Amino acid sequence: MATEIKAPVFPESVADGTIATWHKQPGEAVSRDEVICDIETDKVVLEVVAPADGSISAIIKNEGDTVLSAEVIATFEEGAVSGAAQTQAVQSEEKVEQAAAQTQAGNAPVVERAQVADQAPAVRKALSETGIAASDVEGTGRGGRITKEDVANHQAKPAAASVTPLSVAVGERIEKRVPMTRLRKRVAERLLAATQQTAMLTTFNEVNMKPIMEMRAQYKDAFEKRHGARLGFMSFFVKACTEALKRYPAVNASIDGDDIVYHGFYDIGVAVSSDRGLVVPVLRDTDRMNYAEVENGIRGFAGKARDGKLSIEDMTGGTFTITNGGTFGSLLSTPILNQPQTAILGMHKIQDRPMAVNGQVEILPMMYLALSYDHRLIDGKEAVGFLVTVKELLEEPAKLILDL
Repeated sequence: MATEIKAPVFPESVADGTIATWHKQPGEAVSRDEVICDIETDKVVLEVVAPADGSISAIIKNEGDTVLSAEVIATFEEGAVSGAAQTQAVQSEEKVEQAAAQTQAGNAPVVERAQVADQAPAVRKALSETGIAASDVEGTGRGGRITKEDVANHQAKPAAASVTPLSVAVGERIEKRVPMTRLRKRVAERLLAATQQTAMLTTFNEVNMKPIMEMRAQYKDAFEKRHGARLGFMSFFVKACTEALKRYPAVNASIDGDDIVYHGFYDIGVAVSSDRGLVVPVLRDTDRMNYAEVENGIRGFAGKARDGKLSIEDMTGGTFTITNGGTFGSLLSTPILNQPQTAILGMHKIQDRPMAVNGQVEILPMMYLALSYDHRLIDGKEAVGFLVTVKELLEEPAKLILDL
């Protein structure tokens, strides 16, 4: 029985998507709930699965095509694999045997053509445009198939990690052109809009991390044993920011046209770097979360981002954002607002520095903090007060824990 395969229903914040990869071709056998297609949106990559055992009878939307919410992208034939699929399987086996025989005969170009023929149309085009051999690319798709991202990642590898073609003269200047992914384009648009549409200003402070580091060293083993979560620094920052947001509601607000929207809840986004670009999954109601729930939530988001499993719901909303450039060694930066939010906190590298303490010089582990904010809504007094509150709560974590 023939059925229609449709794109997922996108939320209101996502207008459309792009067909990224077809993992299965017409006539190829698939199992129920097996991933057959990836659709890339402005925020995440959505997987389309087979509705039943059977095969795709026709692809309506090809790789690179734009699709709307719930739009038909293919037709599917339920039941046993069609004769076309069996014929295709036989041809595939013959092609592999032929390629193997020609390999033994020393005919490497034919093997390469066979490998390229096995790939999806968009992948074949990318390999052709870049001049990269399919055998040199490590496939991360289902069954080891190569995706467009695999080709782009291989192309972006440092020159030292790849073999220089013999035809390239020493010292020749090489230039590569790689298409920007849909997610990267969307990130670029949002960052540019934030700089052009807001009165963005950044204020700085520094925090002595010694008290938190000592507390963490003392209790991290007991914490992990009891809660099954590793005690990191992010939970302290999330809880400190949540308390500071309660005291300074404007920092937790957003601007909607000519209206100011004050949020009575605390949904903090945590910026995570992934292979596809910067994403900001959101921790919901952080005022109701304990430290273990925060740590587990962040660890879960990091795993999802690494595996490309973040959902649109994971990244929808948010009233405030924290970004940690210190994990990459950044000592100081000015983070850009995540609209429509009006503030973002930037964490940085912990570095030992000589500090004056009660007239004496001590070497302390210090971290610079940066708060970028929309000056249209937040005054300097509020921004500085918010940052000082975060600093004080982190330097005296007992106040944070005891709600003082």
